[in-house]
Amino acid sequence: MSEVQKINTVQAINQALDEAMGLDSSVFVMGEDVADAQGGGVLKCTKGLSTKYGVQRVRSTPIAEQAIVGAAVGAAIAGMRPVAEIMLMNFITVAMDQVTNHAAKLRFMSGGQTHVPLTLRMMSGAGFGTGGQHADMLEAWFAHTPGLKVVAPSNPADAKGLLLSCIFDDDPCIFLESLPLYWATGEVPGPGHRVPLGKAAISRAGSDLTIVSYSRAVTDCLVVAEKLAADGISAEVIDLRTVAPIDFETVLASVARTRRLLVVHEATTFCGVGAEIAARVNEELFGQLLRPVQRLGGYHSAVPFSKPLETEFIPNQSRIERAVRKLID
Repeated sequence: MSEVQKINTVQAINQALDEAMGLDSSVFVMGEDVADAQGGGVLKCTKGLSTKYGVQRVRSTPIAEQAIVGAAVGAAIAGMRPVAEIMLMNFITVAMDQVTNHAAKLRFMSGGQTHVPLTLRMMSGAGFGTGGQHADMLEAWFAHTPGLKVVAPSNPADAKGLLLSCIFDDDPCIFLESLPLYWATGEVPGPGHRVPLGKAAISRAGSDLTIVSYSRAVTDCLVVAEKLAADGISAEVIDLRTVAPIDFETVLASVARTRRLLVVHEATTFCGVGAEIAARVNEELFGQLLRPVQRLGGYHSAVPFSKPLETEFIPNQSRIERAVRKLID
């Protein structure tokens, strides 16, 4: 295995795609502007790949999400392993029929005979003033759909390892990339690095309460946990990494020790992933909890365009800290 490199998330994703395409000729990439002639992706995640593997395996498409996902589903059924890029998560809404009625259900409707080894990459995340139609976190929609795996890394190493695991999984995977994390750097192992789907990571050990999060919110939770440690509050931070299926074994074991739980995600709180986690923890550990489970997410509105409103919409560090102190007091 090559030496560990310090790279950003864009580079980690590019490495994962490169490695997967080198390992298996059935892996190909498609999406808007993904080939080098069109810039190698809007944020350069696919830069250099069409030059290396050819435009037959790195295909720039029209601006037509229904066609992109539909073609990818068909290719997956035929034995390929397509990696389809949907530029922004909001844009997947026009292709929900292909995702939920076809990709997610074909294995069930064929009695397990038809697999759909498809990976759908899409980015989202507030903080750049892109407005309500470009920054939604919609992972709960897909987590609610049987047959889909939903992945949301919080750092470059997990982005690479999880993407490789998705590409070589026989079920359709939604791979959610956080726009604010693209330029975050971290140590990333070389070829062969994979992170198992459905397995959470304990990013910080603690004893007073458990904070469960994923994607961009994990970084803010870790900053808050470090700050609170100076006040004698020991917070355990769990990075789910995979939103569906959820690693409830790790979550329940942690909460059974700390007896307090805060779930943090950027998506709106109402009907979010945090609601499912809170319900399960209450079902399993109700008599052991010192305080009711708390959820913290975006407000129930479209992502604001106004910068002050957008900043407050996100479960930022000050909101996370207030929620933790409320649980501890």
